[in-house]
Amino acid sequence: MPLDKALLLARSKNLDLIEIAATATPPVCRIMDYGKFIYEEAKRNKEVKSSAGKVKELQISASIDPHDMGVKRDQAIQFLCADMKVRLKMRFKGRQKAHKEIGVDLMNRFVREVALYGQADSPPKMLGDRDLNVFISPLSAAKRAKNPRASKDKDNGVNKDEDEDESPEPV
Repeated sequence: MPLDKALLLARSKNLDLIEIAATATPPVCRIMDYGKFIYEEAKRNKEVKSSAGKVKELQISASIDPHDMGVKRDQAIQFLCADMKVRLKMRFKGRQKAHKEIGVDLMNRFVREVALYGQADSPPKMLGDRDLNVFISPLSAAKRAKNPRASKDKDNGVNKDEDEDESPEPV
């Protein structure tokens, strides 16, 4: 459509003629409200930014209890299932600095335990002389195991509803 006709059509509808793809041949334009176009564009950009950079940090120590390690593992799995990166951080204090291999072994074990949900970007690395870090990125949804907590929530919800529907038997 020629430019003159497009401009007349846009003015008759009290809308704007917006150039969408200038480099295309012929250029692609759309008739719509310019304010609405800017709002939708900002909303799209904000959504892309917010989903791209989410990193959750979990801190553990070299002398962590096995139950606490399990809790941290479950938290990491939840974050990975929500498509967030996980930064696992271990800070060495006092005499622990002399036995950093214990921390590296603990980190490697943690990474192996969450391997069904994410993979380490690199092996655990020391930052300075106190901190040991590893970043774990989520696997794609097709490759990753199902979220274990989601199935527990469904099971609990179904069982609760069934129990509530049944009326108690008179004795």
